[in-house]
Amino acid sequence: MATCAKCGAVSPDNSQVCPSCGAPFAAGSATPGNPTPAASGQGLAPNVAALLSYILWPVICLLFLILDPYNKNKFIRFHAFQALFLGLAAIAIGIVLMITTAILGMIPVLGWILDALIWIGFGLGMLGLMIYLMYRAYNGDRFMLPFIGNLAVQQSEKLA
Repeated sequence: MATCAKCGAVSPDNSQVCPSCGAPFAAGSATPGNPTPAASGQGLAPNVAALLSYILWPVICLLFLILDPYNKNKFIRFHAFQALFLGLAAIAIGIVLMITTAILGMIPVLGWILDALIWIGFGLGMLGLMIYLMYRAYNGDRFMLPFIGNLAVQQSEKLA
């Protein structure tokens, strides 16, 4: 895999040009034979930085959007924005669920069971989604969630 120095895209094959922007890969780009900038002490590899955006939300996302070597990489910026927007959406959904389950909680026994099932389903669903996004980010994929992914692309392109 090679990482484009211009746009940060990751090529799954060993092609000589970037599949995203068409720029030729530099001789020092990250390939299986060449170490990544992280291996030479220059920071994290883009796929690891993207993975950390989902694990250490929101602090690391904001740091990756502010700190110099990471805020220039479109791949890292995309995943940082997508993680931020997903976290904000999860908070909004959680607020709606709190109101809904408070109303359902007034129903004895059945309401309590439904409350528990709703929160367990929401928690497991978010956990599964985060694990899937971390897996895709680590593999160098730019997996876009419906709506949130489009916002992340727009925001990551604005900062370019």
